[in-house]
Amino acid sequence: MERRLFVGGAGLAGVLAAGVAPAVHAQAAIRWRLTSGFPKSLDTIYGAAETFSRKVKEMTGGKFEISVHAAAELVPMPGLVDAVQSGTVEMGHTAPYYYFGKNDAFALGCAIPFGLNSRQMTAWQYDGNGLKLMREFYSNYGFTSFPMGNTGAQMGGWYRKEIKTVADMKGLKFRVGGFAGKVTGRLGTVSQNIPGGEIYQALEKGTIDAAEWVGPYDDLKLGFNKVAPIYHYPGWWEGGPQLDLFVNQKAFDTLSAENKAIIESAAAYAHTEMQAKYDARNPGALKQLVANKTRLMPFPKPVLDAAFKEAMALYSELSGSNPAFKKIYDDYSNFRRESNLWFRFTEARFDSYMQSVKL
Repeated sequence: MERRLFVGGAGLAGVLAAGVAPAVHAQAAIRWRLTSGFPKSLDTIYGAAETFSRKVKEMTGGKFEISVHAAAELVPMPGLVDAVQSGTVEMGHTAPYYYFGKNDAFALGCAIPFGLNSRQMTAWQYDGNGLKLMREFYSNYGFTSFPMGNTGAQMGGWYRKEIKTVADMKGLKFRVGGFAGKVTGRLGTVSQNIPGGEIYQALEKGTIDAAEWVGPYDDLKLGFNKVAPIYHYPGWWEGGPQLDLFVNQKAFDTLSAENKAIIESAAAYAHTEMQAKYDARNPGALKQLVANKTRLMPFPKPVLDAAFKEAMALYSELSGSNPAFKKIYDDYSNFRRESNLWFRFTEARFDSYMQSVKL
């Protein structure tokens, strides 16, 4: 019997039994593009987008493919939000606080000085009101969001001279990312937002006096220890910076319920994997830096106290002038207060003891 005659007379049950899929039910392949806010050399941050893309492809049997493009490959990093909003690309992976110039509320989706740590940020987003509030805010820009990565608490940066007092911050030409410069500027620094690939040269030439990036694993790759010997900690402006996957809302709405769930699941997987990589790789990198004569120096408490005071004053001012910021920050700050109360009796005490004993 000819195959075409069999298919023609067997009916749907016969077709399925014969393993022949009717063309009308074939699912069209989906091809999207994702622009990253980071260079390929940063395998932890840029790599989260690659992990996400791979998982989506695996879970759809290759029916949904997302090509990942480094910063500036399709659009310059500052244009990422505009590109996703306009639909030039379907997706973007970035640190939301880079876009505080559009609205300071963007920073609340990533990190603010003396904000939430990484676990608290994940808790606020997934089980608190964080994801709901941020998505409501992002809807004004035509996209939705999914948490997709966290670096954990970052280091405080590389300095030519030790910061001993608040006075040492005055006039300091400091490369500091995004929103944090609003607070360091109130302490007297001259904040400069220089792309990661240009920081080394700026430090080497003396164009800047200090710079922060992420932490040991990334900083070692970029070689900052060769041009600035003092490594201050902690990065009080980035206690738990979250990366986000931005998805054009119109494009997202065209997806099936199954593919929407796959995007959510793949982003959650990449979210967990990124911090796992940082937590696993930073210790060894820190040892290498110290072996190469990096001087680890904590920020003095008076400096932290002065920065905290300025940060709280800034949030009060923004809450009085920016309704979107106030709505999200009120919930954020309430969650931070309750979470810190809990962590005080558990995580903080346990961590403090474990770090004081010899293992």
